[in-house]
Amino acid sequence: MAEARKVVLIPGDGIGPEITEAVKQIMAAADARVEWVDRLAGQSALDAGENVLPDSTVEAIRTHDIALKGPCTTPVGTGFSSVNVALRRTLDAYAAVRPVRSMPGVETPFRNVDLVIIRENTEGLYSGQENAIAPGVVTSLKVATAKACRRIAKWAFDYAVSRNRRKVTVFHKANIMKITDGLFLECAREVRESYSAVEYEEVIIDAGCMKIVQNPGQFDVLLLENLYGDIVSDLCAGLVGGLGVIPGANIGDRYAVFEAVHGTAPDIAGKGIANPLGLLMSAVMMLNHLAETEQRSELQTAAERIKNAYNAALAAGDMTGDIGGSLDTNQFTQVVIDRLEP
Repeated sequence: MAEARKVVLIPGDGIGPEITEAVKQIMAAADARVEWVDRLAGQSALDAGENVLPDSTVEAIRTHDIALKGPCTTPVGTGFSSVNVALRRTLDAYAAVRPVRSMPGVETPFRNVDLVIIRENTEGLYSGQENAIAPGVVTSLKVATAKACRRIAKWAFDYAVSRNRRKVTVFHKANIMKITDGLFLECAREVRESYSAVEYEEVIIDAGCMKIVQNPGQFDVLLLENLYGDIVSDLCAGLVGGLGVIPGANIGDRYAVFEAVHGTAPDIAGKGIANPLGLLMSAVMMLNHLAETEQRSELQTAAERIKNAYNAALAAGDMTGDIGGSLDTNQFTQVVIDRLEP
């Protein structure tokens, strides 16, 4: 039997520990050969007397190369900075990957949505370079480098080829931001010359958002700079039922962090009604990533068993209340376990 793969586990805040426990139970029932290395981040780390992103957490990820993370608190406007942004920068996990697909049994106005948002993770307006230059006057600097623009474009095209995707679409605002978004387009055009089998198009982002809600089926892989990707990925989540049914990953050349993309939901924390599906789907992404990068077929088998089980549960209407069902966290966890195929 293959040795268990060590994975850093960051439960996070709010509902994070509850959904993390659910995922651990399902992973164990599916015989996923994973050994968890528990670490803290966010408010839970502060409560334990640590920094918001402890050095021990970062070092654990550097040691084991991979992590699964629950939602972490990020105050709005004041307080400490985002754990998510800090992790991405520290680990140079430059590619944010968010698959969006229609889920069986989850009723939305849209059908057969199947697209992937790939977002540059390290610069743009998220560079955080803000300054107060006079009383009542502030600026925010948008940063774009050829290196970062080029590597995220290559990552997107490599992803499209490896997943048999047909098209990469760049959303941009180069008609106004001619230098920064212009560089993003320039690098994407340069990279696409080596991928003739993949269709390529460019769409101004405001028009692109309109096109998404008119007909999401016209898109396949969306490539965006940081802020645009953050906004569009949540917009697309709304097509299929919300952030509770969407997985996410932040991947670099060495390190990868898979995470729930929704918030900490403090209003329902401790009530036992949180939906673990988003984190569970991210765990499946993680298993597939390890299977692909480390040739561990047993992890892919576990991933397929879990995916088939939660798809079957949703198709039968067995889901949590946030997406139209009546199950609590433990009940949903159990129905997924019960549907695991041998």
